Amino acid sequence: MIEKIERFIDEHHLLSLATIGERLWCCSMFYAYDSERISFIVASEETTEHMRNVACDSNVAGTVALETKMVGKIQGIQFRGVMAKAETKAYELYFGAFPYARIMNPTLWVIRLDEVKMTDNTLGFGKKIIWKREF
Repeated sequence: MIEKIERFIDEHHLLSLATIGERLWCCSMFYAYDSERISFIVASEETTEHMRNVACDSNVAGTVALETKMVGKIQGIQFRGVMAKAETKAYELYFGAFPYARIMNPTLWVIRLDEVKMTDNTLGFGKKIIWKREF
C-alpha cells in the first residue's frame, strides 16, 4: 500500500503542516521525501511560530493535495507524524531536490510519518488507502 502513497508524494513538493503550542498554527512547506525512512524533509527556522510549536510538542499533522475541480481526479494524503532536527543524509536529499536552497543555509527538519491516509478518487469515489508505521 505504501507504494501508491509514495508515488503520489513523489509527484508533489508542497505540504501543509499543522502544529500546536500556545495556539494552533499551520504553514506550507516545500519537502523532499526520504523513502528509506518514510519521512518528509523540510526547511524552517526555529524562530517561526510553527517551529516554536514543535519545540513544545513535536507531534504534527498535515496534508499534500492535488488541486483539481474534477471530483474523479481528487487525490491527496493526510498524515500524522513526529518532527525533529534533520541529520546529514536528509541534507543530501533536500538539496538534491532544491539545490538553490543551499545558498540560504536553512535548518532542516524531518517529519517521520507514522500514519498516512490517502484519498484517491481515480480508484473509485472516496477510495481510501491507509498506512501505519509499525513500531
